[in-house]
Amino acid sequence: MGKVIHLKDKGLPPNNLITAKPFEFRAADWESGHFIQMLKSQSAVLEKHRGELWEKGEAGVHHLPPHYVLGGSMAYTIRSIFLYRSNEEKMREVYYLAGLMDCMINRVHPLLRTDNIGEMYKKIVTLKTLLSANWYGSLDQVLFPLDVQFYDDADYRDRLSRATNMKELYHVIREQTDDMFDILSLEYVFYTPGRGAGWEEPKEA
Repeated sequence: MGKVIHLKDKGLPPNNLITAKPFEFRAADWESGHFIQMLKSQSAVLEKHRGELWEKGEAGVHHLPPHYVLGGSMAYTIRSIFLYRSNEEKMREVYYLAGLMDCMINRVHPLLRTDNIGEMYKKIVTLKTLLSANWYGSLDQVLFPLDVQFYDDADYRDRLSRATNMKELYHVIREQTDDMFDILSLEYVFYTPGRGAGWEEPKEA
């Protein structure tokens, strides 16, 4: 999987922790073109593997535990969240924005078959501007994957379908994206692309 580099000095591998909260971000020391999302239990296995290789005078990894590659439209979602990694309020706003976009492009809802879709579109454009968040190309999955033991997507779809007006719809999206955010914070680790070098500083509050 990853390229192994032989080192002269042994000991502990470099600390790759970028932030511990709200999201745990770590710098990858292997070649990777995308952010990856991994259960914290699997990340612990990976970090142990890094340490074992370092003790042998090597860096990098031989293999990765099960994980999700955040490609496609998710790449833009995680990039915007990463840039606000020191500002939980803004991170949650980005994920709410992604939830609005998900509802408009991936969910079928009667409310959005009327002029209401124009209202939601304007709300999305406004939030994109306020957050300096952008997605490019054909949009597909914008929300991050969640393992079924943590979140029931069918229940989310049902809650959306029961919304009878836009206020209710926005409330469900806000409530559920906050729940998703909490799960992502508690259960997952995110590794940055490449070897973790050259990333932008977090945005101001």
